[in-house]
Amino acid sequence: MNAPLAKPSNAFVAASWFALLAGMAAFIIGLWNAQMLLNEKGYYFTILMYGLFSAISLQKSVRDQLDGIPVTNLYYGLSWFSTILSIALLTVGLWNATLTLSEKGFYAMSFLLSLFAAIAVQKNTRDARSDQPATSAPENRFNAE
Repeated sequence: MNAPLAKPSNAFVAASWFALLAGMAAFIIGLWNAQMLLNEKGYYFTILMYGLFSAISLQKSVRDQLDGIPVTNLYYGLSWFSTILSIALLTVGLWNATLTLSEKGFYAMSFLLSLFAAIAVQKNTRDARSDQPATSAPENRFNAE
């Protein structure tokens, strides 16, 4: 196991949360105000949620490996695949959308900001928790002899 990392500064934690909320809010407000069909809005919203989850999952599996926590190759590969797939799905959707280039850029940048910020928030959360002493595992009363 690696040496414990320094706890992230309050400013970095706040900036990470602000970036995440700003990116998500911009993307969602943009969808709300967009002149597109409801199924298109649903597609982009689902891609945002899928991208956020996959980015957090990828960051966790990478960090687990660095900390010596076992991660199966299947899960690690699926985390990478899901993150890349979410970006590819957004790219294909925007490429084929009847939006202006500025709108396409807006969605792409708010999506990428949200992904990056989600990774930073998850990293900060993990770093902050690594300073706390580990709690003992609860006793499993079903296997007690």
